[in-house]
Formats: sequence, structure tokens, C-alpha cells
Amino acid sequence: MPGSKKVHIKTFGCQMNVYDSERMTEALAPYGYQPTDVVEEADVVVLNTCHIREKAAEKVYSELGRLRQLKDERRLQGLSTSIAVAGCVAQAEGAEIIARAPVVDLVIGPQSYHRLPDLLFRSQSESRRLVDISFPDEDKFGHLPARDPVSPGAVQTARRSSAAFLTVQEGCDKFCTFCVVPYTRGMEYSRPVDSLVTEALRLVERGVQEITLLGQNVNAYHGEGPDGRPWSLARLIGRLAEIEGIERLRYTTSHPRDMGDDLIAAHRDQGKLMPYLHLPVQAGADRILAAMNRKHTANDYRRLVDRVRRARPDIALSTDIIVGFPGESEQEFQATLSLVEEIGFAQAYSFKYSARPGTPAAKIDEQIAEDVKVERLARLQSVLEHQTRRFNTGCVGRVFPVLFERHGRRDGQLIGRSPYLQSVHAEGEPDLLGRIMPVEISAAGPNSLSGVIRAL
Repeated sequence: MPGSKKVHIKTFGCQMNVYDSERMTEALAPYGYQPTDVVEEADVVVLNTCHIREKAAEKVYSELGRLRQLKDERRLQGLSTSIAVAGCVAQAEGAEIIARAPVVDLVIGPQSYHRLPDLLFRSQSESRRLVDISFPDEDKFGHLPARDPVSPGAVQTARRSSAAFLTVQEGCDKFCTFCVVPYTRGMEYSRPVDSLVTEALRLVERGVQEITLLGQNVNAYHGEGPDGRPWSLARLIGRLAEIEGIERLRYTTSHPRDMGDDLIAAHRDQGKLMPYLHLPVQAGADRILAAMNRKHTANDYRRLVDRVRRARPDIALSTDIIVGFPGESEQEFQATLSLVEEIGFAQAYSFKYSARPGTPAAKIDEQIAEDVKVERLARLQSVLEHQTRRFNTGCVGRVFPVLFERHGRRDGQLIGRSPYLQSVHAEGEPDLLGRIMPVEISAAGPNSLSGVIRAL
């Protein structure tokens, strides 16, 4: 592939896709592709897709319609454009994308993106449209280039230089009946500890101070340690906390069934592990949880939260909740509301159930009417939004260490993250970017905090 070309990657969905997009950018860099935010100047456009949200595939096809017009316009200028669809929609739809969208040159699944440069070259040189949605035997992470200590550029797919994602685990063996992850990402795979330590060290060389460990079921991590034995997520966190330059660690997304004693203890003992835990409950009625194949009851969740809060009293919780799962009665929805009101969440992600083709829940006859799902979601979100406002308001007057990551919209305004993952706005000099500073919180909004930077 000749040099001096540009690639634009548009990322949909989860944080793992953000990480994957950055790695794809890095994989193409040795072949002369530089990242760009301007899609009109891109020689390669990659849509890195997510299958979790409702109508995910339709959104991808809508985007491809716009790209078809762009590709035609560039062709009239004598410029060629390769269009690739990657990620979970690519895995789920496969050759159907090629059939439905002639603009697409390459379809590549999330387990094959380390092959992107080779597949792109083959597609271009052979004038062929290719599909690779296999689950290769080789470790894709081992075939990706080493992380460049110099950031690949300020593109939409890259995290800010002071904070980064690090995928430590992929796939899921839980087979929740509403979820496509086992079919699009495959079975659980945990990366070796040494590989993760090496990547973390490279990120620190970039200036990264906060690392979020990613996995579809991250607390099921069981990667091979330097001693040849499987390490837990808690032990991995302990090892990463030893790296000079890493000041903050987080992880997501976890499953209640894999929240072991050592991980709970890590929240108590590891000062670099932030006091924030995303712990999806999904529903509050035991029959619905069983139908979801969640493998925990509402009381299991209550007891787990109690153990976590005893270990780390200042911890904040976030969660995922689905309303309108097939067969959910009003009484069962009320059980979810009661659980939410009892637990109290600082943040939550709530959704109407939507059927995913090929999942067991999609075949259940008792699908809930759309208007019922809409009404239940509105009631739930009213409670959740109140809890978030109450949590944020409770931060006013407190002093938080804030890692400043980027400029705000106004001159002199900086934006950072609190230990509780809230956006914090404050006035400050540009040289504070990438630094952790004490900020006294003076005001709270529904989605962010404002404060004043205090002297160290």
C-alpha cells in the first residue's frame, strides 16, 4: 500500500469498540495510513459497529447510504475510496452486508481486525469484495503492532492522552437470553498478564495516567500470569497498580456472578482503583432474571452490593436495566423499581427490550407491547435521573482530585473526570491538562459538576 493516505474510523457503541478502533488505526499506520476526522478526505472509511442498541443494523445501512454518495463524489475527482464494515454488526450480518450494500468493499469481524491491512490490500489489488468473520486460532492481540508511545493523533477513535482503554478480556460464556455477545465476540478469552503489562507501560510512555480495563465480562478475567497460572482480575489490578505513572484504574463491564472476594477486597485495598463500580442488574424480579439466564436473584444482588459497600463505603454504583423483557408483568416491573429505589445508583443505563435475531428471548411469544415498554422506561428513568441528581448534588462542597483531559467550550475552561467518573468543569491554565488537581465542587448539573481548582 502506498503511503500518504488517510483513514477515517467511525465508532459506534461500547468502550471496547473505541479501543478496537484505535488499534485498527495503529495497524494501518505502518502501511502509510494517517487518521483523519474529515471523512471526505479519507481513502479508507471503516464503520466499527455495535449490535447492542436497538436498530443497530439499520443505522449502519443508513450510514452506508451516505458513504455511497461520498464514494461517488470522490470517484468523479479521480479518487478511490475503500469502505469497510467492522465490529459486531459485521459479525452478525456477514455476507448480507455485501449483498445489501454494494458500496462496501470489506466486512471484518471483531476477532479478525488484526488482518485489516492484509484484507484491505487484497480487496484493492484484486478488485474483490471480501468477508472475514471467522474466529481465528491465533491471538489477534499478538499480531497487532506494539502500542506506539506517541499518540496516533487526535482522532475521534482515540482516547484523550491522559486516559486510555485497555482490553483485557473478550467474549462471554454467560449466554444471557437477550444478548448477542457470545455470537459476535465468541467465548471468553483473557489476555496474558505480561502482554497487558507491556501495553500499559507503552500507554504510560504516552502520558496516560488513568487506564480503564475492558471486557464484555471483565471480572471473569483469568489470563495467564508470569507464574504460568491463571490470574484473577484483582491480581491483575494489583500488578498494574505497581506501575509508576499509573494513578487511576477502573474496569467495566462486570457480572454479579464473577464478583469474587479478592475483587471486593481490591476496592478496599487498592488506592489506585477508583471508587466506582458498574454492576449490571438488568431486572429486579427473580422470574425475569431467570428468564434472562442471569444466574443471580434480586437478593443475591442486594447481598453483593452490601458486601461491596462494607469494603468501600464511599463507592458509587452504576448499572444496566432492561424494561419490557418478554413476559414481564406490571408487578415484576414494580419489583425492578423497588430494587432501584433500595440500592440507589449514581448512574444507570436503561433500555427497552428489543429482540436480537438468533437470541433465545427473541423467540418468546409473550413480547411486550411497545407503548407499555415506553411507559415503563419513562417511569424507571424518572427514578434513575432523580438518583443521579441527588448523587451529584451531594458532591457540592466536597474537594475531588480531578484528572483534566481536554479543553472546554469556553476559553480557559478545562474538563476532567472525578473519581466517580463525572465530568468536572473548571477554569484553569492549559498546562493543567494531563494533571490531577484538587477541585472544590461548587455546582452540580444533571450530567456534570463545576468547581474551582485549589492549590496543591
